[in-house]
Amino acid sequence: MSWGFEIDRVYNRRNDIHARFGGQQRGGIITPANHALVVIVTGEQGLEHGYADRHRADGVFEYFGEGQVGNMLWVRGNRAIRDHSADGRSLLLFRAELSGLRFHGELVYADHHLERAPDREGNMRDAIVFELRYLAAVEEAAASMKIDEISEGLPGLRRRAYAAIAIPAEGAKTTSRSVYARSHDVKTYVVARAAGRCEGCNQVAPFERPDGSPYLEPHHIRRVSDGGPDHPAFVIALCPNCHRRVHAGADGSAYNQQLLELMPTIESGV
Repeated sequence: MSWGFEIDRVYNRRNDIHARFGGQQRGGIITPANHALVVIVTGEQGLEHGYADRHRADGVFEYFGEGQVGNMLWVRGNRAIRDHSADGRSLLLFRAELSGLRFHGELVYADHHLERAPDREGNMRDAIVFELRYLAAVEEAAASMKIDEISEGLPGLRRRAYAAIAIPAEGAKTTSRSVYARSHDVKTYVVARAAGRCEGCNQVAPFERPDGSPYLEPHHIRRVSDGGPDHPAFVIALCPNCHRRVHAGADGSAYNQQLLELMPTIESGV
């Protein structure tokens, strides 16, 4: 469950999204001003312009950006989708149906490409097509990846982590490295930054992994669920006890906010 939404359940756009979070009343990209959230809506509306969002065989969901006339630009909703990880925002997908909006899950921006497609006036233009992966799939893949040995030292791992989440230049295509590898770079750096101690309670990691590294769990403070690429300033290494406290404790939300307030000190101290 992400932000209280259940997979495959149908919701009312006005009551279940705008009444709770605000954001644009029309259009396919909703960017609430006061919530770390980007909502995208897919459907059949693109067919009238000669294109449509689609799922690829490799699990990628291709989503056309916004902009009705002329080339699509890196502004507003398009920028919000591209930069959602660096901004610490969750990206949620809904499909428009006659009965409402059906929730399909949380996504992660992996890449984008430009595609020639007609605009509202029938003229061909460059359309931004986002290549998005489901967060659940990224979580599963990232969980199976081994934490790297700190052979290049913490400064080197930090450079790699920040390079992994760097926002591409205007109109530029991202690197060919997979979203899984980029997520792994952030995860590796955060665990190394902790130096064997929980960044929440400051206690030594309770046990070691089979490879001898301390067992700590990366927690994405600005996400409702954990996993996927994110900014190192929003990811903290926690012992299992602190991690479960965030997700299942009576004071979980308050503790998560406390961790968020600690992050500037933790990250600036590297």
